[in-house]
Amino acid sequence: MATRKRYSVMRDPVHGDIYLTHEELRILDTPEMQRMRGIKQLGPAFLVFPGALHTRFDHSIGTVHIAQKMIDAINLSFDLDPARGIKISDEEARVIRMAGLLHDVTHIPFGHNIEDQDALFRRHDSAYRYERMFSKETPLGRELEALGLREDVFSVLTKPGTEGRRDVPPYWSQVLSGTIAADILDYLARDAYFTGLRLQVDERVHSYFKIDRASGNLYIDLAKHDLLREDILSEIVRMLEARYFFSERVYYHHAKVAAGALVARAIDLLVREKVLFEDDLYGTTDHSVLDVLVRAAARATPETGATVRDLVDRFRTRRLYKRACVFPAYENEAIQSELVNKYFAQDGGQARALVEGRIEEMVRFATGRSVKVIVYCPAKEMQLKEARIHVRWPGVQGVNRLSDFSERVPRLKDLERSYQALWKFYVLCDSSDRDVLMKVQEVAATEFPGARNVYTVAPGGS
Repeated sequence: MATRKRYSVMRDPVHGDIYLTHEELRILDTPEMQRMRGIKQLGPAFLVFPGALHTRFDHSIGTVHIAQKMIDAINLSFDLDPARGIKISDEEARVIRMAGLLHDVTHIPFGHNIEDQDALFRRHDSAYRYERMFSKETPLGRELEALGLREDVFSVLTKPGTEGRRDVPPYWSQVLSGTIAADILDYLARDAYFTGLRLQVDERVHSYFKIDRASGNLYIDLAKHDLLREDILSEIVRMLEARYFFSERVYYHHAKVAAGALVARAIDLLVREKVLFEDDLYGTTDHSVLDVLVRAAARATPETGATVRDLVDRFRTRRLYKRACVFPAYENEAIQSELVNKYFAQDGGQARALVEGRIEEMVRFATGRSVKVIVYCPAKEMQLKEARIHVRWPGVQGVNRLSDFSERVPRLKDLERSYQALWKFYVLCDSSDRDVLMKVQEVAATEFPGARNVYTVAPGGS
């Protein structure tokens, strides 16, 4: 335990001094964690916000820092009122901190485009990814095994019912992930700092957390003398509004979407020709993955190879596909599910290819111009952002999810509706010529009957 308690300090631009144990530094020095230095936290957002060059390595360290702040606050709350809560022991904190350090280690470059929005591969937080990363065959897995933490960390980071996962207290995971937890508290502050967008996170939010003795759930106490703590509720809602603000301004920015779509399409084409596989990307960084795609393109058919090389070159030189059509959820509620069911994920790959081919052919016939089109359809689930943090509400027995009280908090209902409006179905084109883009719009209207496009092609393109 004495060895575990030795700390080294690391200077962070967002939080200042961060203290890591020597065990955590051993894990940081593994190849798997060092790879995280080459994976940008916001993927291709740096093409829109030039300062957004921070990495998942930075964020992982920040998550440990915030997790410790939350643990300290939880333990202070316990000391003040032992009958109502649970204290986090030093050994539990050791596990939670290590899981926080490793929670993003399974990410691949541009993962949110490839996994969450195109669903080409399993998600980064799937049990398969963690099991493979923590295998005794990897340097990281061997270090975790030597520290006696491999099974516990795997159990914190995977969902209940996962094979090989043992039951652990809910709060072990909830400190790290959820509506308001160490993960989001770090990345909101970090993303704000590096994009230059103004956001101040009140550090008092760390002090609001407690653990419910009956359920083992992490919660925020909104009750005092049977009255609602409106100041705390307001701060929670402000955090959720900040998350929405960044989703709208950064995470789903149209140029970021278009850039991610180029890489995702290149990978999709290569996977379909079986010259690229999921495992090929596990050791890559944002930079090296592009070289991997170019090498794989040499093994593909000439047409696919040429397309992939063009997509990669476009990404590298920021010659992004332009918007021709934008079909947002708020104008297409009646057919949104139909679009998702037909065009999302691998099951929709053939449908996407067919409709893209028809649009390209009809535009070529009408204008004499050869164009490439990408139909981009994200998952419907991307818009579901419920307030899942548990709270104690005055006059209500036990702890419940904040979303259960959304009828009493109008701002929560407004946020839910706003998130639903973020979903957008795009038709992207490799031309910036106004006449070509307008023709793509015209043809797309016949391919997606009933869909309402809200985008007006600007002079010279988008």
